[in-house]
Amino acid sequence: MTVLLCLPDINYSLNLNLFPMEILVEVVGWLGSGLVITAYFLNMQGLLPAHSPRYRWLNIIGSGCLIVLTMYHGALPAAAENAIWMAIGVVALVRARK
Repeated sequence: MTVLLCLPDINYSLNLNLFPMEILVEVVGWLGSGLVITAYFLNMQGLLPAHSPRYRWLNIIGSGCLIVLTMYHGALPAAAENAIWMAIGVVALVRARK
């Protein structure tokens, strides 16, 4: 079964007959995006300071999820970007504990 999503000048085909691993990777990717966007949104609303451990953990876990997605699809530049983003968060967490 295929569902066609129509956006301005672009047609996306969503294949609903994916293998379980592909579905899992996509779900992990969406989770990662949601975590990073949630961290940013809460920070911009003044509800979650950038120096808080929760903010850093949301970014670390979200970036890790996005690394899984981008590596699965072979998007190495995006995987590298997320690895760097994740490393920045880990370093910040470690420095905050000292």
